[in-house]
Amino acid sequence: MNNSPSTKLTKKDLVKTWWTWICFGQICYNYERLMGLGFCHTMSIIIKKLYKTKEEISEALTRHLNFFNTENTWGSIIVGISTALEEEKANGKEVDPELINNIKTSLMGPMAGIGDSVTQGIVKVVLLAIGVDLALQGNAFGPILFVTLFTVYSAGVSYSLFFSGYRMGKNAVLKLLSSEVTKSLTDGLKIMSMMVVGALASTTIVANVRLEYTINKTILKVQPILDKIFPKMVPLSILLLTFWLLRKKGKSPTFILLVLFILGFAATYLKILS
Repeated sequence: MNNSPSTKLTKKDLVKTWWTWICFGQICYNYERLMGLGFCHTMSIIIKKLYKTKEEISEALTRHLNFFNTENTWGSIIVGISTALEEEKANGKEVDPELINNIKTSLMGPMAGIGDSVTQGIVKVVLLAIGVDLALQGNAFGPILFVTLFTVYSAGVSYSLFFSGYRMGKNAVLKLLSSEVTKSLTDGLKIMSMMVVGALASTTIVANVRLEYTINKTILKVQPILDKIFPKMVPLSILLLTFWLLRKKGKSPTFILLVLFILGFAATYLKILS
């Protein structure tokens, strides 16, 4: 066990650890450990402070080189919990090294589910929609606004979760996994993210049928008829086509974009869509 039971982490140490995770937590992705190297690099900040001997430092670094993968922003809470456990272990408390790894393994899935649903499915989609809309209007502030707001969101949420995890320590696992709260929250956020995608699809996908027919000198336009039957039917069809292509094995996003580009160009050239 560590030789100095009075070793404590300062606020500066904690902030540096959090900042390292935000900036470098996703470096050196590989198929063997995914984010393992980034997590180990982050923990090296406090490991060098807490442990004095070469053997202790080596053991701690090796402990955090295992496979790890989660969503970077919400995954900050796992970094905070691991930091608290390492501090307890360094101060002579009975903390099994396996407990640290088990906690990381137990939490990385739920935090990834919540983080991906919120960050990728809601926040990023909404902010991109706002930024792209401003950019289409010729406003250069669009991309600047997106980068600024997303940075504020990522920094604020990750900072709060990191220190929450640090304060709760190993008790966080009981609070996060002892009930169905996490699963219910994840399911609810997934539903919300799909609602956001659907709302954005109906407002940002512009596709109108240009076909029209003349019957007894009366011009009959197809688009108004479709709007009465099913408003936004064409944008919805394009969205469903995109989802179908995404579910097809071996179809990359580049391939899907190419298909949509060709279909859009052909439909516009033949005066079917506008």
